[in-house]
Parts: sequence; structure tokens; C-alpha cells
Amino acid sequence: MSEPQHHGWFEAHWPRGALQQKKLNLAPRLESLKGKKVAQLWDDLFKGDVVFEILEDGLRQRFPDIEFVSWRVFGNTHGADEKEALKNLPQQLRELGVDAVISGMAC
Repeated sequence: MSEPQHHGWFEAHWPRGALQQKKLNLAPRLESLKGKKVAQLWDDLFKGDVVFEILEDGLRQRFPDIEFVSWRVFGNTHGADEKEALKNLPQQLRELGVDAVISGMAC
């Protein structure tokens, strides 16, 4: 029995399934952080407490009237309470009048 001749051409199939979620447009970028309230989110891994302190200092030098909502307000965004914390997050951000979010995570 002879092998089929493909002449260098083979049929291929995409290994992934169909997309299950619609793509959403990103929120428009802020023109500036001047006078804005910025929330910090953290997954309690890899020195986020130190990193957020450094970010605050640097951003305050550029935008003296910036306001921060500490990661401590929101709790751990990863772990046992992750689903509950993230479920409540949009409402919490609205209630606090947050304009932007810095989400810190590490592995």
C-alpha cells in the first residue's frame, strides 16, 4: 500500500474552541491624574505594600492633589475571599468616587 502524496500541503485545525466571552472595549484613558482619586488593589503577594508606597510618592511628586484609596480598604483580591471581594468591587469603587485603579499582583 502506498502513502498518500500531500506534496507538502497538509490540512490543519485551530486547536482552540470558539470564544466564550464577548470582547469589551476598554474604558477611555484619563488625560491626567491631576485631582483624581486612585484606588489600589493588591493580591497580598510580593511586597505590594512597599510597591504602593513607592508609587504613591512618585505620583504625588507629579500630581500633588492626587488622592489614594489604600489596598487595605478592599482586602485581598486573591485567595479565599476573592470572589466576594471582586463581586463587590464595582459598587465599592463607585461609592468611593474612584477615578482610576492600580491593580498590583505578583506570582
